[in-house]
Amino acid sequence: MSQVLDTPSAPRPPDPAAPVGQEDAAALAARHGLTVSGARPSLPAYVRRLWQRRHFITAFSTAKLTAQYSQAKLGQVWQVLTPLLNAAVYYLIFGKLLNTSRGVPDYIPFLVTGVFVWTFTQSSVMAGTKAISGSLGLVRALHFPRASLPISYCLQQLQQLLFSMCALVVILLCAGVPPRPSWVLAVPALALQFVFNTGLALVMARLGARTPDIAQLMPFVLRTWMYTSGVMWSLTHLTAGRDVPQVVVTLLQINPAALYIDLMRFALIDSFTADQLPPHAWPLALGWALLAGLGGFVFFWKAEERYGRG
Repeated sequence: MSQVLDTPSAPRPPDPAAPVGQEDAAALAARHGLTVSGARPSLPAYVRRLWQRRHFITAFSTAKLTAQYSQAKLGQVWQVLTPLLNAAVYYLIFGKLLNTSRGVPDYIPFLVTGVFVWTFTQSSVMAGTKAISGSLGLVRALHFPRASLPISYCLQQLQQLLFSMCALVVILLCAGVPPRPSWVLAVPALALQFVFNTGLALVMARLGARTPDIAQLMPFVLRTWMYTSGVMWSLTHLTAGRDVPQVVVTLLQINPAALYIDLMRFALIDSFTADQLPPHAWPLALGWALLAGLGGFVFFWKAEERYGRG
């Protein structure tokens, strides 16, 4: 009988086509410096990338502003005409029919300032709501910090407000309000409002990217906010001599939109004196700007890798 001896076979070389384990793939990627596509960078790195694209942000906002009225025959005139027409409608309804101008000196500058400043916040929030959901083609085609979009939209609204402020200066002069050193205070007031609006736009951009229906709801929320912000009437005169609960008065005084409107009125209108400002107006305005600006930025950054997917 013949006996066949079994000898152990030599180990086979690894099959290049065989799937690589997850741990091996991670080690291989780390060895060659590969990272996950679209991964969220750290917060400092994200800020640096935004700063590197500052020219894109400004150019994009200017282009959007130029294209906004490109099809209209009056063109960029509508940047000033639209808020003026809104102010005229509010003056007719609230100032004349409802007589909210009673007891408010310089009511026309008072109203126009409120309308212009409120429109800045309203437009920034609405633009932020659609910043991601309305630019999906750009988001999916190019790799860039997504916060560039809501920031550029807010910068566009700031540029539009500056056009309107030129008309406001003419209205102030025609109403007999002379220039005074306090007009310089309009610069820090607008800067704080811009930071606050940008933070809100970042929050709404993340929410709108996930739930586009928010864009349909926001006009109702903003309209309610406008009525409690003293755009058409003086909140001081509205609550004076009335049995209004102190908690309501406090909420009206710390309302950020009302704060920025009152600070602009205090800066530009002689008859709007410091005693009409809520207590600690400037610290409150700074606090709202920091809370909304920093909080909104971090809130938006945390979902950076999810924008444009799904």
